[in-house]
Amino acid sequence: MKRLVIMTVGKTHSGKTTFARALEKELENSVVIDQDNHAEFLHTYYQSLLPKQGSNTIKYAITKTIVHHAVHETNCHVILCNSNRNRGGRLRLIDYYQNKGFTCILVNFEIPDYILKERITNSKRSTSILRVASTFDEVLSRQLEETDTGEIVAPSEEEADYLFVIKDSDDIQSVIQKIIETV
Repeated sequence: MKRLVIMTVGKTHSGKTTFARALEKELENSVVIDQDNHAEFLHTYYQSLLPKQGSNTIKYAITKTIVHHAVHETNCHVILCNSNRNRGGRLRLIDYYQNKGFTCILVNFEIPDYILKERITNSKRSTSILRVASTFDEVLSRQLEETDTGEIVAPSEEEADYLFVIKDSDDIQSVIQKIIETV
């Protein structure tokens, strides 16, 4: 059986989680792995274990364990719902999955910044998952700065087996359909 790994790429409030959940409902035998869920779990139950500064190593360890289990103990398609904006990190993940026999798909969210700002303003999402910033406005500002300095590069077609781009909500269903057709 052909297994897929689908990686979302995008800024905060671009629709990555909404897309991942919709894809999970339509792509049989798939699982969403979302680090925001792991951050919320840690914040709710293990706040005293959270690092005061530096990388959130415990969150990454939880994610790594869940990924390992999904890859080695199941035959599920894996939907990685994170920002995945760093090219080096994406390439390492793609290499890992390709070496495990997965077909790799990137879904890049190119939502205009003014829409992201509107979504943040209207968001009811808890900020409890944030450690470095205290608001999603701060997260977006940092992400915009990373993009402006050239530190973050949009994915390109040669990075993965497939690259799909979502520019607005109307693209979601057609991208889901195209992904399902790759199986």
